[in-house]
Amino acid sequence: MKILLVEDDPALADVMRRGLTESGYVIDLEVDGEGAEAAASTTTYDAIILDVMLPGREGLAVARTLRARDILTPILMDTARDTVEDVVAGFDAGADDYLRKPFAFDELEVRLRSVTRRETVRQRDILQVGDLTMNLATHEVRRRDRPVVLTPRETAFLAYFMRNAGLILTRPMLEDALWERDRETASNVIDVFVRRLRRKVDLDGEESIIQTIRGVGYRMGPGG
Repeated sequence: MKILLVEDDPALADVMRRGLTESGYVIDLEVDGEGAEAAASTTTYDAIILDVMLPGREGLAVARTLRARDILTPILMDTARDTVEDVVAGFDAGADDYLRKPFAFDELEVRLRSVTRRETVRQRDILQVGDLTMNLATHEVRRRDRPVVLTPRETAFLAYFMRNAGLILTRPMLEDALWERDRETASNVIDVFVRRLRRKVDLDGEESIIQTIRGVGYRMGPGG
């Protein structure tokens, strides 16, 4: 999952970013309200972790603007403000959940899973392409009756392919969706992950479910 983290405290942002990355999330970081609005308006995220007290434009205003633009990405708002009035203001601005600082990292993960699960339920729980299925709530992947064990990054990679089945996905599209904007990646990283997925997902003696479009990128077929 790709998450927009909006936090202006460098030390806290570093801890949150490293912890979430280790848990398999792809994290883009913004440190002010204007940057958060621009990022959320131009990039598709699975959730936004939004600090209330930000330089330039505070988090409540950012949330209201995004909702006014019909950007419905789940928002987990975090802040040191902890009165009932503050919590109500956060929800009124469009937040899906509210996390009080200081918080334990385990609580952050639980609440993040909760808001993204709600979004999954609003869409659909199961992705299916031919005889390949993925449960978005549990991350269980199966090919016919065979379970497929994937790493968190491989799961995110496969989910992106499945959500865009039948479409040609270029390497820049895949890199933008699955890696942090400021991360340098090797030129063959996409090809490496495709090879990993093929080894784990494909069936012996059958054409790969992920087809190579020579000179352009890849496409997930309807059934391999």
